[in-house]
Amino acid sequence: MRLLRRLLKNRSGATSLEYGLIISLMFLVILTALVAFGDTSTGIFNGAMNAIRSAMGG
Repeated sequence: MRLLRRLLKNRSGATSLEYGLIISLMFLVILTALVAFGDTSTGIFNGAMNAIRSAMGG
């Protein structure tokens, strides 16, 4: 949160632009990772829930 406030207070053009590019790049990397590993993590979660359900006798 402090970084965001500092970024918003920063008025130098080049630095603000660089921060914006870095943040957008980080967003794209996170989004790509979520899309790439989404199906795998869903399968793992469903497998764990099925194991818990069968262990509880359901």
